[in-house]
Order: sequence, then structure tokens, then C-alpha cells
Amino acid sequence: MGGPFDTRAAWGMFCHDLACWRLFGHGAPMIELTASKQCVGQVGIKHGPLFPEKELGWLLYDGYEGCGYVTEAALALRDWAFATLKLSSLVSYMAPDNAMSAAMWRACRRRVPPNW
Repeated sequence: MGGPFDTRAAWGMFCHDLACWRLFGHGAPMIELTASKQCVGQVGIKHGPLFPEKELGWLLYDGYEGCGYVTEAALALRDWAFATLKLSSLVSYMAPDNAMSAAMWRACRRRVPPNW
């Protein structure tokens, strides 16, 4: 949300992503297609001084929406975060008019493992 970003802002977000791995044990891996090794987006857990609570977020590059890539990546990262990091909650914020993100989040909420 809020992009595109100028160089200074993009650099700050890049540094934030790196710091999250070091400080909190999580971050924002890229979504790569297995067959072609093409990067099509990113899914991540954000936290730190810029985020009041741990947020599961995602983005896809143009032309890759509706293929299930972000749903698969978000579910995998969500499951890893709860199992490995022992998180008690995750939130997701999105623009109110972003129907595709809202639909993806509803799909993730329907796929909650039974032992949670």
C-alpha cells in the first residue's frame, strides 16, 4: 500500500525487512515460481517500530494476480509463523477497495488448521 516509493523510502523498507530477520526471526521472502525461478511477488511478516503488531502482508507483480501464488505463500508463511515463532496472532491491513486481497484473506481464514 502506498507505493510507488522514492529511493529513500524504498531503502528504508529494505533495511526494515533485513532487520526483522535479525531481530525477530521473521521477514518477507520473495515468491518464486518453481519451474521458471521467476520472482512474482513477496509475502512477509512485518513488525518493529513501523508496525504496532505483527502483520502478514503480501504483494504480487502485475500479471500474476488470480493464480493462487499469494494464497499459497501466505498460508505457508502463516503456518510457519504460528508453529515456529509461536505467535498468538497475526493481522493484515489492506486498502478497503482491494477486493482481490480481501478475497485472498478470506480464503486464508477458511483454511485454519484444526489444532489452532
